Amino acid sequence: MKKVTKVFSVMVASVALAAMLSGCGGDKKPAGGDTIKVGGNLEMTGGSASFGISSKNAIELAFKNINDKGGINGKKLELVVADNKSEAAEATNAMQKLVSQDKVVAVIGPNLSSATIAAGAINNGSKVLDIAPMATNPNVTVDPATGKTKEYNFRACFIDPFQGTVMANFAKNDLQATKAAILIDNSSDYAKGLAAFFKENFIKNGGTVVAEESYLQKDTDFKATLTKIKAAAPDILYVPGYYQEVGMIVKQGREMGIEIPMAGGDGWDSAKLPEIAGKAALNNTYFSSLYSPDDDSALNKAFVSEYEKAYKVKPDVFAALAYDSALLVAEAIKNAGDTDPVKIAQSMAKINGFQGVSGTVTFDAQHNPVKSAVIIEHKDGAQTFRTKINP
Repeated sequence: MKKVTKVFSVMVASVALAAMLSGCGGDKKPAGGDTIKVGGNLEMTGGSASFGISSKNAIELAFKNINDKGGINGKKLELVVADNKSEAAEATNAMQKLVSQDKVVAVIGPNLSSATIAAGAINNGSKVLDIAPMATNPNVTVDPATGKTKEYNFRACFIDPFQGTVMANFAKNDLQATKAAILIDNSSDYAKGLAAFFKENFIKNGGTVVAEESYLQKDTDFKATLTKIKAAAPDILYVPGYYQEVGMIVKQGREMGIEIPMAGGDGWDSAKLPEIAGKAALNNTYFSSLYSPDDDSALNKAFVSEYEKAYKVKPDVFAALAYDSALLVAEAIKNAGDTDPVKIAQSMAKINGFQGVSGTVTFDAQHNPVKSAVIIEHKDGAQTFRTKINP
């Protein structure tokens, strides 16, 4: 579905990428083999393992590029990974290990909102920066009890209010949907947040929500719930969950004769989704995302080429946002001129107009980047770019 980049274009883009990364350390040689440890609180096993694996691959690629150019202020970056097993409780344990035992100066991950929120108490208490590549719930960076920004939590992605609004507008304006059903993962802060924002904006647009049903993570039989949804006769089904359950919902829904468009958020973005749902079943499904490998910027073309060369697969959104997270951490350390975690966090908050593969990053007062969204459509199991929507 995507054109092969010409060799000359890749060479030019790679030079541009190398030039940008060289600013992180110039031609300095790492002093005495010194390293700067950065933690990866990632989903290496469990239900969302594909997210963590993509993230780990991308971070390692970013750090390799930086280290090959001399590192950060003469020191090499080292990724220390702790497996959070795709669970909030384990993410807290992983964060504790990274900041207390491994003595990392910053952490990348988790990707899941519930896990990032749970682990936030640890990294904030330890005054160690954490940047979540794909945790979109607003409470990741803001304490809901006080409304105050969490000093040591950042994210590389947009937040759920924007993502939910984008898909509500797309459903009404592009798909001409007027009656929506919503199927929510009640065990996920991410899913509940997206569902709330989609519902609010779909109704604002003149639509009606005719059914709201729920399930829990690791459920496998959705037929009874889908029967209720089918009886409500919606013309779109919004499922803001993760690919494991989404795949089974799509598959079982199509088998039951539910042919209406189905839509969701960035949690759908996995190469495993077509394997679970079946390629044909995914036709007429859409999801909002932060990234498309089809983006024709020189920086992204170089990233896609290097990632494919290293891992024999195109990067997904989790790879792209983890790559940007790694570059942002490197930029913060470089600008701080120090490995003191407090100074690194202060440096991160000041980043403005930083160009990553997923777009330009400027952090607002709540440590959220202002970013565009893309709508991805499935065609015969392949992801295709449908449209781009700006903030």
